[in-house]
Formats: sequence, C-alpha cells, structure tokens
Amino acid sequence: MLREGIVLNESMLKVDAFLNHQMDPQLMQAIGTRFAECFRDHNITKVLTIESSGIAPALMTAMSLGIPMLFARKKKSLTLQDDLYTERVYSFTKQETSDITVSKRYIGPNDTVLIVDDFLANGEAAFGLCRIAEQAGARVAGIGIVIEKSFQPGRKKLTDAGYRVESLARIASLGNHRVTFAEETD
Repeated sequence: MLREGIVLNESMLKVDAFLNHQMDPQLMQAIGTRFAECFRDHNITKVLTIESSGIAPALMTAMSLGIPMLFARKKKSLTLQDDLYTERVYSFTKQETSDITVSKRYIGPNDTVLIVDDFLANGEAAFGLCRIAEQAGARVAGIGIVIEKSFQPGRKKLTDAGYRVESLARIASLGNHRVTFAEETD
C-alpha cells in the first residue's frame, strides 16, 4: 500500500496495482493463508464474497481451507434468475446501490460462512453478505477484510452487531495524500 497505493482523497485509496485490477498472486495466496489461519477452528464450510474485487482473496482463502468459494453477483445473468437470495447494497467506492444475489442452491442452513472482502469502509457489503447468509439459515463465523479504513464506521457497526472482524491492514488516515496505519487495539 505504501509503495503502490495511490491516495485519491481523504477517503479513497486506489490499490489496483496489486488487489483490484492487477493482482499479485503471491500476495493473494498469503492473504488466503492468513485468513484461513484466523478462522481454521470455526468449521467453515463456505467462503462468501461479492464480485469482483473480493474474489481473489476469497478464492485463496477457500483454497487454503479446502472448501468452496461462493460470490454474490451484482448483475443477474440469464442462467441465474430463480431461487435467489437478494439484498440491496450501497457501494461507497462506486456511490451506487446494487442488488446482490446468491443462488439458494449453494448456501443453506448446514453452512458456516466466512465472508471475505477487499475493503471495509461503512460495512454495507459485509452486512449485505451477512443478511444473505442469514436468509439461507447459515451461520456467519466472521468477516475477513484485506484493507480496513478504520476512520469509517464499518468495523464498529459490524462488531456492535456481534460479528467477528479480522482485518489484515487497518488504515487510520488518508490525509495529506499518504497512508497512515492504525494501531492494533483488538
């Protein structure tokens, strides 16, 4: 982040050089391994994410755990029309609301889900994925976030709702066009 991240303004960090446009496969593998270590004892049966930037870290996490990865789609396809769990999610980065969907075929009451995503700002994507898991009767074991913007309320809202959140990088500030990391407090 310090070398290749670009601070666009006081609330946005561009990390397309290694995370959400071009991807560093070794970094993605290390991310997956770390999330698997954090949640290995929770009997996870599925890793759930949202397209598209969450797919690489979620896939590597699922590979490390030896389980399937499932992603919520932002656009309906012709082959995915019926028997869907649907939630509305606001994207801080895109400044738009999307309906996300997951097929009922792939998640159910026997699942314990780990949610993995690239960024945590206000928690909207994570909450949407939690609601989908809960619609299915699945248990949410926790949420793995690659980059958390600690100066935004997402973590607090998620932990106040009872969810465990593990972030690999916690940013305290993006002021003065530089990344300042948060001190570990939990």
